[in-house]
Amino acid sequence: MRDRESEASGRRARGELESGVLAALWAADGALTARQVLDRLPGDLAYTTVLTILSRLYDKGMLVRHRAGRGYAYAPVRDEASHTAEQMHALLEHGSDREAVLSRFVSELSREDEELLHRLLAEGDAGHDTGHDDGNGSATEGP
Repeated sequence: MRDRESEASGRRARGELESGVLAALWAADGALTARQVLDRLPGDLAYTTVLTILSRLYDKGMLVRHRAGRGYAYAPVRDEASHTAEQMHALLEHGSDREAVLSRFVSELSREDEELLHRLLAEGDAGHDTGHDDGNGSATEGP
């Protein structure tokens, strides 16, 4: 989503290009070169802009790369779900009111997402009830 300043100037909001590049890489079957990423992105971006974004994501540890001809092919370190979960966790860790954030998040879920969350939590609880740690790092059968 763009803010008003970005829309007025025709520039993308901060992080929008990185998100677009990551989305293109997650949707791919394998590593992509900068040219392949550029071909998958909407709009009229310069090749050098895509190279810059790929380099920044690589420097942040979000991508791996290997030689492909005279350049590199890039792939994400984590899948999209892991990346999103990591971002959500970081936001919770750095917030001042964890309960308020979680409460607001849950209150804004669709009915389907809320049911999915309940199911996932129940499955997680069921997994914890099947055994317990005996103190030696081994799980033993529960009652």
